[in-house]
Amino acid sequence: MLQLSRRTVLQSLATAPVAGAILGMPRIARAAEFEFKYGNNLPLTHPLNIRAHEAAERIRRESGGRVDIQIFPNNQLGGDTDMLSQVRNGGITFFTPSALVIATLVPVAAINAVGFAFADYSQVWSAMDGKLGEAVRTAIGKVGLYAFEKMWDNGFRQMTSSGKPIESVGDMNGLKIRVPVSPLSIAMFKALSASPASLQFSEVYSALQTRVVDAQENPLPIIQVAKLYEVQKYCALSNHIWDGYWFIANGRAWKSLPADLQKIVAAAINDAGMQQREDIKALNQSVQTDLQSKGLAFNQPSPDSFRAKLRDAGFYAEWKGRFGEDAWALLEGAVGKLA
Repeated sequence: MLQLSRRTVLQSLATAPVAGAILGMPRIARAAEFEFKYGNNLPLTHPLNIRAHEAAERIRRESGGRVDIQIFPNNQLGGDTDMLSQVRNGGITFFTPSALVIATLVPVAAINAVGFAFADYSQVWSAMDGKLGEAVRTAIGKVGLYAFEKMWDNGFRQMTSSGKPIESVGDMNGLKIRVPVSPLSIAMFKALSASPASLQFSEVYSALQTRVVDAQENPLPIIQVAKLYEVQKYCALSNHIWDGYWFIANGRAWKSLPADLQKIVAAAINDAGMQQREDIKALNQSVQTDLQSKGLAFNQPSPDSFRAKLRDAGFYAEWKGRFGEDAWALLEGAVGKLA
């Protein structure tokens, strides 16, 4: 398992410009038979890029140099919308959009972000490595893309607040909470009787500081990096939404690979995804300890009252209709009855 301490991250950041050049620039060497570009929106030091780099090296080695993947991290090739367009038209070959990003193209891909659907990671991976994930990959395939079997982890989202801890759904009444610009997220918090405000992430700190909003929700590493603990007092480990990254490829480019090379590439990327999951798990544990040391108080509310509120408000019934009976049945097959 990759161990990511504060010292490791700082050391990695210090060398990031050099490493970025290594990952982002073409190599001066004998040209590979297949040269591919892979773009993502994460820093070089994120576990996704560390594991992707290992996968690229493994692919180059096991293919005897026939396949070369150049990695362009940290939005070097544009934002999510740009890269999604590029991977569709073949400008880049690989991309790792979050499920909520690719859902703009494949709506059913957002089903993993249904509020309070997953109790824990065992349910997440049961669903996404199982029939639900297979159904989403099939839908992705219908728009000319290829989705690799193993989804990569982006983590559970947690809620922080400044006025009082969030211990049950009653604490959501009228709560001014920042949410991303996502119809699913907005609908969920409205159903919980909160007052969601869609703000760009760059505005979150100042909005919390000036009490434009009193709460926000994000994975723990984001809370740490953005120093939101400076303007928030409490963190509810609500696990209200889980999101991950689909590792996708341009369909035409993928089909152009001979079967033996497809096998090498798929094995390396899927194995790297499994390792990245463990990295995120370890990172979340270390981040919580760090946030506690900085004064953020943690509690772990039961999801029962939140689920009941969403059910009574018609949230689950509405999104069951949007995602369709078949996909919803696969979700409930992994997590139990929701609607």
